[in-house]
Amino acid sequence: MEFVRYISKRILQTIPLLIIVSLISFFIIRLSPVDPLAELRLNPSISQETLDKEIKRLNLDKPIYIQYFSWAKSFIKGDLGYTSAGEKVSVKLKERIPNTLLLTLVVIFMTWSVGVPLGILSAIKKESAFDRMLTILASIGMAIPSFFFAILMLIFAVKTGWFPVGGLTSYNFNDLSLSGKILDIAKHLCLPALVLFTISLSGLQRQMRANMLEVLDSDYVKFARAKGLSEGKVIFKHALRNAVNPMITLLGFEFAGLLSGAALTEYVFQYPGLGRLILEAVMKSDINLVMASLMMGTIMLILGNLIADILLMLTDPRLRRGGQ
Repeated sequence: MEFVRYISKRILQTIPLLIIVSLISFFIIRLSPVDPLAELRLNPSISQETLDKEIKRLNLDKPIYIQYFSWAKSFIKGDLGYTSAGEKVSVKLKERIPNTLLLTLVVIFMTWSVGVPLGILSAIKKESAFDRMLTILASIGMAIPSFFFAILMLIFAVKTGWFPVGGLTSYNFNDLSLSGKILDIAKHLCLPALVLFTISLSGLQRQMRANMLEVLDSDYVKFARAKGLSEGKVIFKHALRNAVNPMITLLGFEFAGLLSGAALTEYVFQYPGLGRLILEAVMKSDINLVMASLMMGTIMLILGNLIADILLMLTDPRLRRGGQ
Protein backbone atom coordinates (compact mmCIF):
# COMPACT_ATOMS: atom_id res chain seq x y z
CA MET A 1 0.00 0.00 0.00
CA GLU A 2 2.80 2.38 0.91
CA PHE A 3 4.54 1.49 -2.34
CA VAL A 4 1.48 2.36 -4.45
CA ARG A 5 1.00 5.61 -2.52
CA TYR A 6 4.65 6.54 -3.04
CA ILE A 7 4.53 5.93 -6.80
CA SER A 8 1.17 7.73 -7.15
CA LYS A 9 2.62 10.72 -5.33
CA ARG A 10 5.63 10.80 -7.68
CA ILE A 11 3.39 10.58 -10.76
CA LEU A 12 1.15 13.42 -9.55
CA GLN A 13 4.23 15.57 -8.94
CA THR A 14 5.17 15.27 -12.62
CA ILE A 15 1.97 16.95 -13.86
CA PRO A 16 3.01 20.51 -12.85
CA LEU A 17 6.45 19.86 -14.38
CA LEU A 18 4.92 18.87 -17.72
CA ILE A 19 2.71 21.97 -17.69
CA ILE A 20 5.65 24.28 -16.91
CA VAL A 21 7.83 22.73 -19.63
CA SER A 22 5.05 22.99 -22.20
CA LEU A 23 4.32 26.62 -21.25
CA ILE A 24 7.95 27.73 -21.46
CA SER A 25 8.60 25.85 -24.69
CA PHE A 26 5.42 27.02 -26.40
CA PHE A 27 5.76 30.71 -25.55
CA ILE A 28 9.46 30.87 -26.44
CA ILE A 29 8.78 29.30 -29.83
CA ARG A 30 5.66 31.33 -30.60
CA LEU A 31 7.16 34.65 -29.50
CA SER A 32 10.03 34.22 -31.95
CA PRO A 33 9.60 36.16 -35.24
CA VAL A 34 9.17 32.98 -37.27
CA ASP A 35 6.09 31.78 -39.09
CA PRO A 36 5.39 28.29 -37.68
CA LEU A 37 3.92 27.28 -41.03
CA ALA A 38 6.67 28.79 -43.18
CA GLU A 39 8.09 25.44 -44.22
CA LEU A 40 4.63 24.06 -44.95
CA ARG A 41 3.82 27.05 -47.16
CA LEU A 42 7.01 26.48 -49.18
CA ASN A 43 6.28 22.79 -49.67
CA PRO A 44 4.45 22.37 -53.01
CA SER A 45 3.04 19.00 -51.95
CA ILE A 46 1.10 20.61 -49.08
CA SER A 47 -2.41 21.59 -50.09
CA GLN A 48 -4.16 24.77 -49.01
CA GLU A 49 -6.69 22.57 -47.24
CA THR A 50 -3.92 21.13 -45.05
CA LEU A 51 -2.64 24.64 -44.30
CA ASP A 52 -6.12 25.81 -43.34
CA LYS A 53 -6.53 22.81 -41.04
CA GLU A 54 -3.23 23.62 -39.30
CA ILE A 55 -4.17 27.29 -38.92
CA LYS A 56 -7.49 26.25 -37.42
CA ARG A 57 -5.93 23.52 -35.23
CA LEU A 58 -3.27 25.86 -33.86
CA ASN A 59 -5.58 28.91 -33.75
CA LEU A 60 -2.86 31.03 -35.33
CA ASP A 61 -5.34 33.83 -35.99
CA LYS A 62 -6.15 34.11 -32.27
CA PRO A 63 -4.26 35.39 -29.18
CA ILE A 64 -1.24 33.34 -28.07
CA TYR A 65 -2.82 32.09 -24.81
CA ILE A 66 -5.72 30.65 -26.80
CA GLN A 67 -3.17 29.04 -29.13
CA TYR A 68 -1.51 27.37 -26.15
CA PHE A 69 -4.72 25.93 -24.75
CA SER A 70 -5.68 24.76 -28.22
CA TRP A 71 -2.32 23.06 -28.67
CA ALA A 72 -2.52 21.47 -25.20
CA LYS A 73 -6.01 20.15 -25.92
CA SER A 74 -4.84 18.63 -29.21
CA PHE A 75 -1.75 17.14 -27.55
CA ILE A 76 -3.81 15.45 -24.83
CA LYS A 77 -6.07 13.98 -27.53
CA GLY A 78 -3.02 12.68 -29.38
CA ASP A 79 -3.40 15.05 -32.35
CA LEU A 80 0.18 16.24 -32.86
CA GLY A 81 -0.30 17.80 -36.29
CA TYR A 82 2.02 17.62 -39.28
CA THR A 83 5.72 18.31 -39.82
CA SER A 84 7.00 20.92 -42.28
CA ALA A 85 7.47 18.05 -44.76
CA GLY A 86 3.80 17.12 -44.50
CA GLU A 87 4.32 13.96 -42.44
CA LYS A 88 2.38 13.17 -39.30
CA VAL A 89 4.34 14.14 -36.20
CA SER A 90 3.13 11.04 -34.37
CA VAL A 91 4.63 8.83 -37.11
CA LYS A 92 8.01 10.58 -36.85
CA LEU A 93 8.06 10.17 -33.08
CA LYS A 94 7.19 6.48 -33.32
CA GLU A 95 10.18 6.06 -35.63
CA ARG A 96 12.69 7.97 -33.47
CA ILE A 97 11.80 7.33 -29.81
CA PRO A 98 12.61 3.57 -29.87
CA ASN A 99 16.00 4.34 -31.45
CA THR A 100 16.93 6.84 -28.73
CA LEU A 101 15.72 4.48 -26.00
CA LEU A 102 17.79 1.66 -27.49
CA LEU A 103 20.94 3.81 -27.57
CA THR A 104 20.34 5.17 -24.07
CA LEU A 105 19.68 1.77 -22.50
CA VAL A 106 22.75 0.23 -24.18
CA VAL A 107 24.94 3.06 -22.87
CA ILE A 108 23.49 2.84 -19.34
CA PHE A 109 24.07 -0.92 -19.27
CA MET A 110 27.67 -0.52 -20.48
CA THR A 111 28.39 2.38 -18.12
CA TRP A 112 27.05 0.71 -14.99
CA SER A 113 28.56 -2.67 -15.83
CA VAL A 114 32.02 -1.07 -16.05
CA GLY A 115 31.78 2.07 -13.90
CA VAL A 116 30.48 0.51 -10.68
CA PRO A 117 33.12 -2.29 -10.48
CA LEU A 118 35.90 0.17 -11.38
CA GLY A 119 34.70 2.56 -8.67
CA ILE A 120 34.69 -0.23 -6.09
CA LEU A 121 38.19 -1.41 -7.07
CA SER A 122 39.48 2.15 -7.06
CA ALA A 123 38.15 2.70 -3.52
CA ILE A 124 39.55 -0.62 -2.25
CA LYS A 125 42.96 0.14 -3.79
CA LYS A 126 43.00 3.79 -2.71
CA GLU A 127 46.23 5.68 -3.51
CA SER A 128 47.59 2.72 -5.48
CA ALA A 129 48.97 2.97 -9.02
CA PHE A 130 45.68 1.50 -10.28
CA ASP A 131 43.68 4.18 -8.47
CA ARG A 132 45.90 6.98 -9.78
CA MET A 133 45.63 5.67 -13.33
CA LEU A 134 41.83 5.56 -13.12
CA THR A 135 41.80 9.09 -11.69
CA ILE A 136 43.82 10.39 -14.63
CA LEU A 137 41.68 8.56 -17.19
CA ALA A 138 38.48 9.77 -15.51
CA SER A 139 39.71 13.37 -15.57
CA ILE A 140 40.50 13.09 -19.27
CA GLY A 141 37.09 11.54 -19.98
CA MET A 142 35.25 14.29 -18.08
CA ALA A 143 37.26 17.00 -19.85
CA ILE A 144 36.57 15.86 -23.42
CA PRO A 145 33.42 17.46 -24.92
CA SER A 146 31.08 14.81 -26.34
CA PHE A 147 30.68 16.73 -29.60
CA PHE A 148 34.47 16.90 -30.15
CA PHE A 149 34.94 13.23 -29.28
CA ALA A 150 32.09 12.28 -31.62
CA ILE A 151 33.77 14.12 -34.50
CA LEU A 152 37.06 12.31 -33.80
CA MET A 153 35.26 8.95 -33.85
CA LEU A 154 33.48 9.93 -37.06
CA ILE A 155 36.80 10.75 -38.74
CA PHE A 156 38.20 7.46 -37.47
CA ALA A 157 35.25 5.52 -38.91
CA VAL A 158 35.48 7.26 -42.29
CA LYS A 159 39.26 6.79 -42.56
CA THR A 160 39.31 3.12 -41.52
CA GLY A 161 35.94 1.99 -42.87
CA TRP A 162 35.64 -0.38 -39.93
CA PHE A 163 32.27 0.95 -38.75
CA PRO A 164 29.20 2.11 -40.69
CA VAL A 165 28.32 5.79 -40.36
CA GLY A 166 24.76 7.09 -40.53
CA GLY A 167 21.44 5.45 -39.74
CA LEU A 168 20.69 2.43 -37.60
CA THR A 169 20.66 -0.24 -40.31
CA SER A 170 22.31 -0.97 -43.65
CA TYR A 171 20.58 -0.77 -47.03
CA ASN A 172 20.26 -4.57 -47.22
CA PHE A 173 18.95 -4.95 -43.66
CA ASN A 174 15.72 -6.70 -44.70
CA ASP A 175 17.67 -9.36 -46.60
CA LEU A 176 19.77 -10.35 -43.57
CA SER A 177 19.11 -13.23 -41.19
CA LEU A 178 18.04 -12.57 -37.60
CA SER A 179 21.61 -12.82 -36.30
CA GLY A 180 22.77 -10.68 -39.23
CA LYS A 181 20.22 -7.99 -38.37
CA ILE A 182 21.30 -7.93 -34.73
CA LEU A 183 24.97 -7.66 -35.76
CA ASP A 184 24.15 -4.90 -38.25
CA ILE A 185 22.33 -2.84 -35.60
CA ALA A 186 25.19 -3.44 -33.14
CA LYS A 187 27.72 -2.12 -35.66
CA HIS A 188 25.69 1.05 -36.22
CA LEU A 189 25.28 1.51 -32.45
CA CYS A 190 28.95 0.98 -31.70
CA LEU A 191 30.39 4.46 -32.28
CA PRO A 192 27.59 6.63 -30.82
CA ALA A 193 27.37 4.27 -27.84
CA LEU A 194 31.15 4.39 -27.37
CA VAL A 195 31.14 8.20 -27.33
CA LEU A 196 28.35 8.43 -24.76
CA PHE A 197 29.80 5.55 -22.73
CA THR A 198 33.23 7.22 -22.50
CA ILE A 199 31.76 10.54 -21.38
CA SER A 200 29.37 8.97 -18.83
CA LEU A 201 31.80 6.40 -17.42
CA SER A 202 34.17 8.92 -15.86
CA GLY A 203 31.59 10.64 -13.66
CA LEU A 204 29.92 7.38 -12.61
CA GLN A 205 33.20 5.74 -11.68
CA ARG A 206 34.36 8.72 -9.62
CA GLN A 207 31.00 8.94 -7.83
CA MET A 208 31.05 5.23 -6.98
CA ARG A 209 34.61 5.57 -5.66
CA ALA A 210 33.64 8.52 -3.44
CA ASN A 211 30.57 6.69 -2.07
CA MET A 212 32.58 3.54 -1.35
CA LEU A 213 35.34 5.45 0.43
CA GLU A 214 32.78 7.22 2.61
CA VAL A 215 31.10 3.95 3.57
CA LEU A 216 34.39 2.15 4.22
CA ASP A 217 35.28 4.90 6.69
CA SER A 218 31.98 4.59 8.59
CA ASP A 219 31.69 3.23 12.13
CA TYR A 220 29.62 0.15 11.29
CA VAL A 221 32.21 -1.02 8.72
CA LYS A 222 34.98 -0.51 11.28
CA PHE A 223 32.89 -2.51 13.80
CA ALA A 224 32.39 -5.31 11.25
CA ARG A 225 36.15 -5.50 10.76
CA ALA A 226 36.70 -5.48 14.52
CA LYS A 227 34.42 -8.53 14.82
CA GLY A 228 36.86 -10.41 12.62
CA LEU A 229 34.79 -10.62 9.47
CA SER A 230 36.73 -11.24 6.28
CA GLU A 231 37.47 -8.26 4.05
CA GLY A 232 35.26 -9.74 1.32
CA LYS A 233 32.23 -9.91 3.64
CA VAL A 234 32.89 -6.42 4.95
CA ILE A 235 33.03 -4.96 1.45
CA PHE A 236 30.36 -6.90 -0.41
CA LYS A 237 27.88 -7.62 2.39
CA HIS A 238 28.03 -4.43 4.45
CA ALA A 239 29.73 -1.63 2.53
CA LEU A 240 28.60 -2.18 -1.06
CA ARG A 241 24.87 -2.15 -0.38
CA ASN A 242 25.01 1.23 1.32
CA ALA A 243 27.39 2.65 -1.27
CA VAL A 244 25.16 1.62 -4.19
CA ASN A 245 21.95 3.18 -2.82
CA PRO A 246 22.96 6.78 -3.63
CA MET A 247 23.97 5.59 -7.12
CA ILE A 248 20.43 4.44 -7.79
CA THR A 249 19.28 8.00 -7.19
CA LEU A 250 21.72 9.08 -9.89
CA LEU A 251 20.19 6.63 -12.37
CA GLY A 252 17.40 9.05 -13.24
CA PHE A 253 19.88 11.89 -13.75
CA GLU A 254 22.07 9.57 -15.84
CA PHE A 255 19.09 8.78 -18.05
CA ALA A 256 18.29 12.49 -18.38
CA GLY A 257 21.89 13.42 -19.09
CA LEU A 258 22.21 10.79 -21.80
CA LEU A 259 19.06 11.97 -23.54
CA SER A 260 20.27 15.57 -23.61
CA GLY A 261 23.87 14.65 -24.44
CA ALA A 262 22.79 12.21 -27.14
CA ALA A 263 21.38 15.01 -29.32
CA LEU A 264 24.76 16.26 -30.61
CA THR A 265 26.16 12.73 -30.83
CA GLU A 266 23.14 11.60 -32.83
CA TYR A 267 23.52 14.59 -35.12
CA VAL A 268 27.23 13.93 -35.77
CA PHE A 269 26.66 10.27 -36.60
CA GLN A 270 23.33 10.93 -38.35
CA TYR A 271 21.73 8.49 -35.94
CA PRO A 272 17.92 8.48 -36.33
CA GLY A 273 17.08 9.38 -32.73
CA LEU A 274 14.89 11.87 -30.88
CA GLY A 275 17.76 14.26 -30.08
CA ARG A 276 18.67 14.69 -33.73
CA LEU A 277 14.99 15.11 -34.60
CA ILE A 278 14.66 17.98 -32.11
CA LEU A 279 17.75 19.75 -33.46
CA GLU A 280 16.54 19.47 -37.04
CA ALA A 281 13.05 20.64 -36.06
CA VAL A 282 14.46 23.71 -34.25
CA MET A 283 16.57 24.65 -37.25
CA LYS A 284 13.48 24.42 -39.49
CA SER A 285 11.26 26.23 -36.94
CA ASP A 286 8.86 23.30 -37.16
CA ILE A 287 6.62 24.18 -34.21
CA ASN A 288 4.58 20.96 -34.22
CA LEU A 289 7.63 18.73 -34.29
CA VAL A 290 9.58 20.82 -31.76
CA MET A 291 6.77 20.88 -29.21
CA ALA A 292 5.90 17.20 -29.58
CA SER A 293 9.58 16.15 -29.41
CA LEU A 294 10.26 18.30 -26.35
CA MET A 295 7.24 16.91 -24.54
CA MET A 296 8.14 13.32 -25.42
CA GLY A 297 11.71 13.96 -24.24
CA THR A 298 10.40 15.40 -20.97
CA ILE A 299 8.11 12.40 -20.44
CA MET A 300 11.03 10.04 -21.05
CA LEU A 301 13.14 11.91 -18.50
CA ILE A 302 10.34 11.74 -15.95
CA LEU A 303 9.99 8.00 -16.55
CA GLY A 304 13.74 7.60 -16.00
CA ASN A 305 13.54 9.38 -12.66
CA LEU A 306 10.43 7.40 -11.71
CA ILE A 307 12.25 4.13 -12.39
CA ALA A 308 15.12 5.34 -10.19
CA ASP A 309 12.64 6.20 -7.40
CA ILE A 310 11.07 2.73 -7.63
CA LEU A 311 14.46 0.99 -7.51
CA LEU A 312 15.54 3.14 -4.56
CA MET A 313 12.39 2.31 -2.67
CA LEU A 314 12.89 -1.41 -3.31
CA THR A 315 16.46 -1.30 -1.98
CA ASP A 316 15.98 1.13 0.91
CA PRO A 317 13.73 -0.18 3.73
CA ARG A 318 13.42 3.33 5.20
CA LEU A 319 11.51 4.53 2.14
CA ARG A 320 9.24 1.48 2.22
CA ARG A 321 8.35 2.20 5.82
CA GLY A 322 8.01 5.93 5.40
CA GLY A 323 6.56 6.01 1.91
CA GLN A 324 8.43 9.21 1.08
